[in-house]
Amino acid sequence: MTVTKQERLAYTDKAQEIVDQMSLEEKVYLMSGRMSFEELMEDIAKGHHYNWYPYPAGGNERLGVPEMKFVDGPRGVVSGNSTCFPVSMARGAAFDKDLEERIGNAIGKEIRAHGGNLFGGVCINLPRNPGWGRSQEVYGEDSFLLGAMGAALTKGVQAENVIACVKHYAFNSMENARFKVSVEADKRTEREVYLAHFKDVIDAGAASVMSAYNLYKGTFCGHSDYLLNQVLKDEWDFDGFVISDFIWGVKDTVEGANGGMDIEMCHTKYFGDNLVEAVKTGKVSEEKIDQAATRIVRTLLAFTEADNKDYSKDLIGNEEHIALALEAAEKSITLMKNDDQVLPFSKDTNRIAVIGKLGDKDNTGDHGSSRVFPPYVVTPLEGLKKQLPNAEVIFDDGQDLEKAKQTAKSADAVVFVVGYDHDDEGEFINNPDEDKDALGEGDAGFGAGGDRKTSLGLHDDEIELIQAVGPVNSNSVAVLIGGNTIMIEEWKNDVSGILMAYYPGMEGGTALAKTLFGEVNPSGKLPFVLPKKESDLPQVDWDAEQITYDYYHGYTKLEKEGKEPSLPFGYGLSYTTFTQSNASFDVKNDQIVATCEVENTGEREGTEVVQLYVGYSQSKIDRPVKVLRGFERVSLAPGEKRVVTVTCPIEKVRWFNPETNQWELEAIDYDVYIGSSSDNKDLIKGEVSLATYNV
Repeated sequence: MTVTKQERLAYTDKAQEIVDQMSLEEKVYLMSGRMSFEELMEDIAKGHHYNWYPYPAGGNERLGVPEMKFVDGPRGVVSGNSTCFPVSMARGAAFDKDLEERIGNAIGKEIRAHGGNLFGGVCINLPRNPGWGRSQEVYGEDSFLLGAMGAALTKGVQAENVIACVKHYAFNSMENARFKVSVEADKRTEREVYLAHFKDVIDAGAASVMSAYNLYKGTFCGHSDYLLNQVLKDEWDFDGFVISDFIWGVKDTVEGANGGMDIEMCHTKYFGDNLVEAVKTGKVSEEKIDQAATRIVRTLLAFTEADNKDYSKDLIGNEEHIALALEAAEKSITLMKNDDQVLPFSKDTNRIAVIGKLGDKDNTGDHGSSRVFPPYVVTPLEGLKKQLPNAEVIFDDGQDLEKAKQTAKSADAVVFVVGYDHDDEGEFINNPDEDKDALGEGDAGFGAGGDRKTSLGLHDDEIELIQAVGPVNSNSVAVLIGGNTIMIEEWKNDVSGILMAYYPGMEGGTALAKTLFGEVNPSGKLPFVLPKKESDLPQVDWDAEQITYDYYHGYTKLEKEGKEPSLPFGYGLSYTTFTQSNASFDVKNDQIVATCEVENTGEREGTEVVQLYVGYSQSKIDRPVKVLRGFERVSLAPGEKRVVTVTCPIEKVRWFNPETNQWELEAIDYDVYIGSSSDNKDLIKGEVSLATYNV
């Protein structure tokens, strides 16, 4: 059972009693990470990757306070050799809250088996532009989706008595400039677009928060009294503790402590003796230290004393968790194009060509702090060979176009595997101002992918490959590997089918092969819009020192500006067909309730993701045309019909009034849509009136 907020608060008196018995030095010790640069480098020299074991902070043996033991994420447990799930962006495409909670359970179990008690992998930053290198670590471009999926992961992790840490709070959606950029946003943009999903996950019970490296309105997020004290702890009534992003998340002893930072991670540079001295000289009140210490002790006691399970090492990478990684990959793969039902390929295929250098590459995502080291990775080529033991599976890296043409001509089916890897996008480990070489790079566990360097499209040689070789064989499909939007306009007509596989985890090749040959019917939906032109998205200077985040991005921006996308948010095809009909819309129990009948009108079992959008055409203020406000998966046999209900809490259609500094509900009629993507052609439209709703 998950340790609830109420259960945690029940430990307040006990925590205060313990803190009252501590010296100032002991209290400050609780606020201090214990991994020095030297220890990190010694581990790497021994051949261990970053976070090979949980990183400790604080603790007090004399008074029975356990250490906080940090393990990173989010595509699995970074410590040791653990199960590697698909990246969060892929899991966002699954639109499956139950699956995400079960992944949280598995991650929590593996952390406990490694000896950890905190998961620093509930990553829910909103990508303003898909070129952000770490956007693969989040669930999509939509705040509601981020909140729903982050809440599910949090519940799953904390059910195993592991503290879920939500990151990076806040406005962290640039990589190369993350140590220096200051973000500006107006109050509505701040609350409705960039903070709403953080509140959703806090409301779901998350017991820890990690601050971001960047600045907000000129103040480092790790020092931000506004973000950490006023909003998080006071307005949102957050009961847990705040940790800094690692190494460079605190820049000043006094500003950090007074700004609301509870633990400096993963080492102690500005806290420790410096913080003790700041208290003694009156720059930081001891009351501030007591508050932080009480939060830390209360949280650790609540999770430790609730524990009634044993977690053996056998849980790490076990068969059940690997099967879950495969399920996640299968549910996330998104069918974007399927002309003439080229897919699924016939199981009688005798000769299949895998073309493209990514076809035989271990490619689970970036090589930064989120990198998981599984015991093995199934590549696309390996997956197809296993799926087709009696067929000839040919690999061609695609570098020689004439050779690739001949390979494609001779094959019954062609699979281009194209896109990105850790060199193209990912965490950028480079802080030019201090300690820039402290953690090293490369296979020791840190990479330097950064934000996408030129465009959101494929590499030039991959575009040329598909344009030249795709038309040679009409039985050809492209499989896209990457962490966010990949443009398709230049080459989409040169292949019959397109699949988005994201970074599909350790069993990705298995899932891909099963999907290509119809053992799995794809059900993923794009968790981002696919524009026709990159200029339709917000433009970003990835090296900026100051940037303004506007209210609109992604699908809301395109729809507001009347620009048709290449593919809409929430879009994904299936090997069967579905219809939605007989929709109804109502308001009950403080919720907007939408129902419709979904029928599988094809010949295969399949799964549809039914999506609820709310629109604001009658609003007197500037609001999106419509936004996602609910979703449910439904699996149906051929010919089966089922009524599906999707709900949206009334509070989720409020707007933040900067004049009153309050969330307010407009007394108007709201547009409500239910269907299979954000495109109006895929939706049934209705209306509900909240004109007389009692706020």
